[in-house]
Amino acid sequence: SSQIASFSHQPHQPPSTPASKEVWKKGGRMFSILLAVHLALLACTLVSSGAFEKIAVHDYDVFFLLTVMMLIVIIWIIFYLVGTSRCPDAILCKDSHAGPIWLRGGLILFAIFSLVMDVFKIGYYSSFYSCLSAIKIIYPIVQAIFVMVQTYFLWISAKDCVHVHLNVTRCGLMLTLTTNLAVWMSAVTDESVHKAHSKLKKNVTEDIFRWLLKAGMRSSSAEECNCNSQICQIFKNGYFWLYPFNIEYSLFASAMVYVMWKNVGRFIDHHSHHIHRLKFRLFRRTFFVGIVLGLIILVSGLGVLILYEVQVNSSTESSKKSQALTMYYIFNIVCLGLMSLVCIGGSVIYRFDKRDMDRHKNPTRTLDVALLMGAALGQYAISYYSIVAIVASTPRDAISALNLTYALLMIAQHTFQNIFIIEGLHRQPPKEDHKHDSHQKDLYGLTFVNINAVSLRVPDTGSTLAPSTASGTEAIHPSDLVRSLTAPKKMNWRRKFLREISMFLLLSNIILWIMPAFGARPQFDNDTELNFYGDSMWPAIVDICLPFGIFYRMHAVASLLEVYI
Repeated sequence: SSQIASFSHQPHQPPSTPASKEVWKKGGRMFSILLAVHLALLACTLVSSGAFEKIAVHDYDVFFLLTVMMLIVIIWIIFYLVGTSRCPDAILCKDSHAGPIWLRGGLILFAIFSLVMDVFKIGYYSSFYSCLSAIKIIYPIVQAIFVMVQTYFLWISAKDCVHVHLNVTRCGLMLTLTTNLAVWMSAVTDESVHKAHSKLKKNVTEDIFRWLLKAGMRSSSAEECNCNSQICQIFKNGYFWLYPFNIEYSLFASAMVYVMWKNVGRFIDHHSHHIHRLKFRLFRRTFFVGIVLGLIILVSGLGVLILYEVQVNSSTESSKKSQALTMYYIFNIVCLGLMSLVCIGGSVIYRFDKRDMDRHKNPTRTLDVALLMGAALGQYAISYYSIVAIVASTPRDAISALNLTYALLMIAQHTFQNIFIIEGLHRQPPKEDHKHDSHQKDLYGLTFVNINAVSLRVPDTGSTLAPSTASGTEAIHPSDLVRSLTAPKKMNWRRKFLREISMFLLLSNIILWIMPAFGARPQFDNDTELNFYGDSMWPAIVDICLPFGIFYRMHAVASLLEVYI
């Protein structure tokens, strides 16, 4: 009897009630956070010190630290894939919101370009390996292996909720997160130094440039070697052009790793989780207005980008530079103004939306909101610095007025778009499509039948169908038939407009990401801010804040895909 009694209580064990057993290991979490903080501070110290000549820290010291960190992460990922994930009861559940297909697809896209960048780096440094440290060639090789291993790991494990080796997994994930952030800091610093050198070379002769490098500006160790061959120049220019993709890859990977860290030891109530599957329905039940306007903005932006690059970077005439800046500001003012109006319209449509708010615990959504708000701070900072410089400077010309309007609209657009996206993230998924499913299945064979000719009478008695049948199902009346056949044609107008708005915002955010990522940065070409803040302070502000603005655009695209598409 005791065995029977104990057996009867088995269904009430903790695994059947995961909500009561969701125990977070505070000690393991705190230790992993402390590990990440110390490593991040060490990497930040080395990377920032390596950007200045007078500090005795060289770029190969930074590369050595990053190489060691990436090797440790590779070893841990292999241990996780071979050991931890294959343990019994290691992964009891998966987070359906973590690692959506478009986020993993974007990660793979950036990973491919990062691998191409590493190939260019290897080719560039191999051109004069005799005068370089070996770590300069080892680093891109290890980085390429790191990118491949990490991308595979995140593709198959982004949704895991691990329940074994908790402390080791938390520390491993935090080490992976810190490594990605350190690689990101190194890439941003290297790109900024390269741009500073390129701008300096345009204004001074070669002899003066080399003297300035010796006097106080950090030069890469490769600058001291001769890169005279054409293939060497192709490798050098190629990998610097691909830096934005590597920067975005590191940020995407960091976001996905953080969600995995939050899910370690977590139990999920599947009744409160809505599983979203990617459905290619971009062109179904739409008016094509958002797609057409978005494509017009995208194509126009590409044209503006090409003309801007040609007139600013390839010409020394001030008149052409002013024309390029005017064209750039006018395009962005029109684009940001339309995006702001569209976001306001979407927020107004939400006032008529009958869907409930989703208040369930969701680490992925919490991270999405935090990244949207945090990444927007970078562009906020640049805009406010520009506003102060323009208002306080004299005299004011047409370009200054356009720059001021551009800065104000940038602040407004980020604010309205964040409100629109965050409200969409907290809405329950639509249920209109499932309202008439049972009737549609019963009446599937009557879809192409003339409604007026349908007879719902029993042949022998001539009476209409009874309210209920023997099986307990509800009878089908003519009015129900009409509603069931016509309901799919009447898609909710709110959803149609929200989809049009999301498509326009998606394409607009893509072009606003492409333009600064590929060199269209008027902050370095407009003299107002440079004269007001100085040649050292203003470039530093832009170099720190602009990567966050670029990342914001890509994350906004991912959030729009997740919510509306």
